[in-house]
Amino acid sequence: MANKDELKGKVNEAKGKATDDNSTELKGKIQQGFGKAKDKAQDAADDVAGKFNKKIDKEKED
Repeated sequence: MANKDELKGKVNEAKGKATDDNSTELKGKIQQGFGKAKDKAQDAADDVAGKFNKKIDKEKED
């Protein structure tokens, strides 16, 4: 699912294409890339947290 930054980027990219404004179009592409990077960072953080929680839970059982 696209996050807020990706959606804003898509809107700006479309706006730039419609108005022939290369600057706005580029801004939109950059916003989309930033949004995707944020998603990947969040996924990685969630993965690490999940693994850490499993390790702690396993240690509690022992």
